[in-house]
Amino acid sequence: MRTQVVIVGAGPAGLLLSHLLGLEGIDSVLLERQTAEYVQARIRAGILEAGTVELLRDVGLGARLDVEGMEHRGIHLQWPDNRHHVDFTDLIGRSVTVYGQTEVTKDLMAAREKAGRPAYYSAADVTLHDVTGKPSVTFVDDSGTARRIDADVVVGCDGFHGPSRASVPDPQVWERAYPFAWLGVLADVAPSTDELIYAWHPDGFAMHSMRSPRVSRFYLQVAPDEDLAQWSDDRIWTALSERLGVPGWTLETGPITEKSVLPMRSFVTTPMRYGNLYLAGDAAHIVPPTGAKGLNLAVADVSLLARALTASFHGDDRLVDAYSETALRRVWRCTHFSWWMTSMLHRHGDGFDAQLQLAQLHRTVTSAAAMTELAENYAGLPL
Repeated sequence: MRTQVVIVGAGPAGLLLSHLLGLEGIDSVLLERQTAEYVQARIRAGILEAGTVELLRDVGLGARLDVEGMEHRGIHLQWPDNRHHVDFTDLIGRSVTVYGQTEVTKDLMAAREKAGRPAYYSAADVTLHDVTGKPSVTFVDDSGTARRIDADVVVGCDGFHGPSRASVPDPQVWERAYPFAWLGVLADVAPSTDELIYAWHPDGFAMHSMRSPRVSRFYLQVAPDEDLAQWSDDRIWTALSERLGVPGWTLETGPITEKSVLPMRSFVTTPMRYGNLYLAGDAAHIVPPTGAKGLNLAVADVSLLARALTASFHGDDRLVDAYSETALRRVWRCTHFSWWMTSMLHRHGDGFDAQLQLAQLHRTVTSAAAMTELAENYAGLPL
């Protein structure tokens, strides 16, 4: 086969990039090692920045988002006996929207099917060739047939473990592993809060999020090697009630439908371009989920890259030449914000560290400048 752009990875980043390029008349082929059903069902992020929402609407992907998405003006920050609301809309005039990554993926897959753009799921042995010259990608499709696609450009949206990142020789890497993880829980129960609660507690961080008016999402700080078998439903609800509790407020409980342990890490690799290979999303960077940046950062990458590739196919290479440097400025800003939120809210270190965290929380909710800084970063910098 021959196409202009081969996109490796059919998660939200790859799907959105293909959609954006298609709107500009640029052909692409998607390759994904998982099945379409697996990709669509992956439980991931649920908070969309203002810029992400605006982009999805602008490119014709906002119909279901506008009906089912839940707009939130801000978040609650909490520590024992204290809960404070940080109102982003009052502070900066922007909000965030609760709309799960699974829903974004469904919308993107439906748009792709409607447009009739080619995609290969369950692709095995994906290998990139000659990315500094005339690129090609070989793979084995789901029928066992070996295939090759020649292209002008290859874009790696295939995550940390994909072949794209491994095709960049001698990258510079920065990494931070955190000494804790999240126990993530999905429950069939209406949210007990109007907006997300981020709670510091002596026993560890807790978070009350949501996926819909009927489904709640919770997180508990646990050890990185935590044994899920030790966490019964009763133990989870007891811990959540303790860590999220404030006087006069009750946590509603219900059937737990999913449990998982999420490791916490920061990772950045450079460059994000090598010859005719470009990296986007988790293939180039990973942030801890505390700041709700992972999916939004991937959207920012592919939004920038779509503009750059469109200009390049029309003879102007200035944006593609600057892609890595431009993208990394936002990557490091979001990496810092995610580290800051994670460090402030998770119990670690000794009692001295705990007092520093509480001082930072108090400063954040009592200073207009500090709240504005949080709001600008959380609701998202302009794309």
